[in-house]
Amino acid sequence: MSKPNILYIMSDDHAINSISCYDSILAKVFKTPNLDRIAQEGCRLDSFIATNSLCVPARATVMTGQYGNINGVKTLADHWDSTSKMNIARLIKEQGYQTALFGKWHLFDIPRGFDEYKYLGGPGQMQGAYVNPMFFEKGKDGLVQHEGYVSDIITDMTLDWLKNRQEDKPFFIMCNHRAPHDMWQYAERFEHMFDGVEIPEPESLFEDLSHRSAGSYGYGSTVSPRGITDPKTPHAKSLYKFFMADNYVTGKLDCDENATFEEKAHKAYQKYLKDYLRTVAGIDDSVKNLLDYLETTGELDNTVVIYTSDQGMYLGEHDYCDKRWSYEEGIRTPFLIRYPKEIQAGTVSSELVSNIDIAPLLLDFAGGQTPEEMQGRSFRKIIKGEEHGYDAVYFRYWMHLAHHEIPSHYGIRTKDYKLIYYYGRALGSKGAINIETPQAWELYDLKNDPLELNNLYEKERYSTLVKDLKAKLLELKIKYQDTDEQFPELLPLAD
Repeated sequence: MSKPNILYIMSDDHAINSISCYDSILAKVFKTPNLDRIAQEGCRLDSFIATNSLCVPARATVMTGQYGNINGVKTLADHWDSTSKMNIARLIKEQGYQTALFGKWHLFDIPRGFDEYKYLGGPGQMQGAYVNPMFFEKGKDGLVQHEGYVSDIITDMTLDWLKNRQEDKPFFIMCNHRAPHDMWQYAERFEHMFDGVEIPEPESLFEDLSHRSAGSYGYGSTVSPRGITDPKTPHAKSLYKFFMADNYVTGKLDCDENATFEEKAHKAYQKYLKDYLRTVAGIDDSVKNLLDYLETTGELDNTVVIYTSDQGMYLGEHDYCDKRWSYEEGIRTPFLIRYPKEIQAGTVSSELVSNIDIAPLLLDFAGGQTPEEMQGRSFRKIIKGEEHGYDAVYFRYWMHLAHHEIPSHYGIRTKDYKLIYYYGRALGSKGAINIETPQAWELYDLKNDPLELNNLYEKERYSTLVKDLKAKLLELKIKYQDTDEQFPELLPLAD
């Protein structure tokens, strides 16, 4: 049997709630028919977890099947060494594949293992510009600028390569979009997409955060002016000066500055969501073009088509507008896969898997064995309903207080519960800020409180559950070699 082609499409900061097949409140006003097609003709994963909801570490994990403490990439300031033996592009190439990458790379090294690559760059533009972006291209010195809109350009690069590839080899291609990462500059064709449309607001936009622990309360980038006006905020909100003009997520509002807190929040939310969703619309167009081409050439059903993101994103839930936090909207990541030769159309899986499992999955489809050094496992049989996922996934955010002032933390996510420990220290991590924040725990019942609006950690009736979850957390920290033995006094796993 011939090996399948693999088309891996990954966006940046794409929230599950902005893909209509996930049926969030946004599906009432915004559709993604081409992304939905992958799910309708394949499988939608509902519990796919990013182990560190941050761009660079997430991408290193995808490439290696390892946690950041093993592959060396914990924060945005860490560089991945692509000479690593655990480079999925190189491992798939060894299986006889022609390989290519186009779009966002963001790993601070040459994309070794790819026969062809063109990746975004430029002065102060590791994300790449939305309009007339520059690319580093294999075999060329310096940067090459391309005219047009970034999502369209990346799509055209991918299509051009597909049209000129070696047809006697299966292909593995990564089409890595820059969108919908900030600052949400959309293509002109979407300018009037939401004229006269009111975007539904999440239930937690005006959440009373008093249930939170001292470890998380008052931190993070918000859609509303909450961080500036809340007298309980424990620190200065310098984050607004980092990239947000005039104190709002997408810039100055068309709003009277004497307006109420709620009026400003409503205005900021509408502008944020409309800008964000317009950039997502460009990605949906890209997916259509790629699927249509493969269908026209007769290769679609012989191609494993995957759509995912590096992590999730907050679209006003909990009043947040970034990722980094490990509440559901941040770590829960879209994952859609189509391969009709073995995946039944319309499959929905709620099994727990994570991004350490992507590299093993890709290698499995390519005919290779998962190396012992990889910490993940292929979930090919899980998608087919032949195996179960994890009983718990370990996650960790290392970049203490940097950029969006999210405290460092780790924890576990099971099917029904989430336990988070805010340890509140930089611990020498590159790019983290060496200021102590309160240490505290949080517990959420995901079955009865899926929006995570009620921290249960201090409730006496959950003490046995907390003990069990802490034991599981310690078990996973040992399993993934992330034990923090050098900081025992700061990182208690039992009270």
